[in-house]
Amino acid sequence: MVIRRAHLNDIPAIMQLINEVVPALNAAGNFQWDSTYPNAQVFENDIRLQQLWVAEVGGTIAGIAAITTDQEPEYADAGWDITEQAIVTHRLAVSEKYRGGGIAATLLMQAEHEAINRGIHTLRIDTNTENPAAQRLFPKLGYRFAGEIGLSFRPNLRFYCYEKRLDTI
Repeated sequence: MVIRRAHLNDIPAIMQLINEVVPALNAAGNFQWDSTYPNAQVFENDIRLQQLWVAEVGGTIAGIAAITTDQEPEYADAGWDITEQAIVTHRLAVSEKYRGGGIAATLLMQAEHEAINRGIHTLRIDTNTENPAAQRLFPKLGYRFAGEIGLSFRPNLRFYCYEKRLDTI
């Protein structure tokens, strides 16, 4: 497996992955993503900001993650100080063909690597309350549950927030 920053020419493969993942999420009752989000424009912006990472297996994009410092204002509702700099993983997705192969964990380790390289001691992530796979994965990687929030840009959905502190390890 190769972890690398995404390039604009990866967009078709990324959208193919998203078009595969969204129906599977929706079929499982998880509606955090749909036909409008995330979209190619969101990923193009991530790439321009050099914050989108891909996991390649045999030359195929098997997973993606936006590794950012972007915190939603509602994170404060989980008791977080959103003025504190944090590495925040958004848009984490793994192809159905590669699920269970450690790709999501590897992408989250890339987020931790980025935090260490930047001298940032806090990692944060959120997931839909209807995403049990993520809810099992995050604690295994040292993330602690912080609370439940709503997000204004995804109305009628609830999200669980998780945090990992590197300064206490």
